[in-house]
Amino acid sequence: MSSEDGLANTIGLTGYAVDSTGIGGVLKARVADFRVDEISTKISLDPRGRFTAANITLTNWETNRFIGKLAKACGISRNRIFFAGTKDKRAVTRQVFIIDAPQKKVAQVEIPDVEIEILGRTHQKIGFGNHKGNRFTIVARGCCHPDGSPMTNSEAMDKIAEIESAMKEKLGPSLFPNWIGPQRFGAGRPVTPVVGRHVIAEDWEGAVMAYLSMEGDENEDVSIFRKHIRDNGISNEALEMAPQWLGYEKGMLRHILENPDDWVGAFRKLPNNLQLMTVHALQSVVFNKTIEARIDNDISLSSPVVGDIVGRIDDNGQLETSSIVTVEERTLERISRNCKLGRLAVTAQLPGSKMEKPNGKFGAIESGVLSEMGLADTTWQVERISRLTTKGTRRPTVTTFSDFQYEPVPVAGEETMGDKWSQGPNDGELWNPDGACIRFRFTLPSGSYATTLLREFMRTPLHQL
Repeated sequence: MSSEDGLANTIGLTGYAVDSTGIGGVLKARVADFRVDEISTKISLDPRGRFTAANITLTNWETNRFIGKLAKACGISRNRIFFAGTKDKRAVTRQVFIIDAPQKKVAQVEIPDVEIEILGRTHQKIGFGNHKGNRFTIVARGCCHPDGSPMTNSEAMDKIAEIESAMKEKLGPSLFPNWIGPQRFGAGRPVTPVVGRHVIAEDWEGAVMAYLSMEGDENEDVSIFRKHIRDNGISNEALEMAPQWLGYEKGMLRHILENPDDWVGAFRKLPNNLQLMTVHALQSVVFNKTIEARIDNDISLSSPVVGDIVGRIDDNGQLETSSIVTVEERTLERISRNCKLGRLAVTAQLPGSKMEKPNGKFGAIESGVLSEMGLADTTWQVERISRLTTKGTRRPTVTTFSDFQYEPVPVAGEETMGDKWSQGPNDGELWNPDGACIRFRFTLPSGSYATTLLREFMRTPLHQL
């Protein structure tokens, strides 16, 4: 495997919980290989409710683009559709949506690769993170040794057990580092943190141009379009070249062509949640780099040291940010005991204007990460779009995984696998079509990433996840 993984370096996802080799392999070789079932909070149904509640199954849909399609089909603004979290695109996902539209109208919607199950009417909205967690069923195909030779089923199973045991010894039972996964940043094109850096600097032209033109792992038509903008700037020709499905990019281009120099207006053509995601993505890079720095400094992720900030973990595995406290010498033993019991967790920075900061060695590490990223003097205040200002918060350094199972499954027929599989691995990739196929099943709390858990077992370049 190539030691250089540009995507991993960009998003700060380059460390591991324990030293080991992995099983290699590829996720999402088939869309059906990656299934996500949301564990929803209880929806109170009422026939007189304003909203329609529905369980919706998406196959190979990016959540934001589906929301746009559903809104158009229902004749409403996309801001009148509510959901608890974005899911993986190349996957089969099932989750609850609350739609501010008549039940009959929602039931009549027909969109390819979308199944809509009406639950009923409700007065209740849901917001981001308002779910208990997600159940995953994921197949890793083409497992191999570090030299690329195929792994047998028993070799892959033994390696998974070895890594699980090492993580248990180092972090505690059923814990792994709470990395923020690649889908938060735009898998294949980690553009959101790049745009977010421009946003917090109020460089709106830079934000728009980065979103339009940054290179990524995309199809040829999109790559040609983005290169044209990098080489020639905004033009009618660029608008004509934009593939039909790049709706956000087309909206930005039209706005600038009609309103030259109104870069803030062009940025606002992105959905509100995507605008906010750019700032959150930059915070997330800081978090990932902070986790890695703590590991590199040989400080435990799951056991506190003096100066750490810890917080209570609720019944759904979420941090209660109102409960955070700084660890002192006199409280270290008690807090350590509660961290071991899973009642408390050590936290790391998602930086902002008013975030509480740790003391001691880890405080210096957090400050050092911000300095290395050129963010030490950032205020995180965004005057032109004030809702993008962030106070910052803390995030646990470890998270739980439960109901963890893994088993071999048969190799799928090559005719079902697509062109990439039949072409075989490229240079720097770590998989072998003759290797074992392992199906993982597990449950994660809201806000934790399946790809970052499986990354601990696979040890492959991120684009294989």
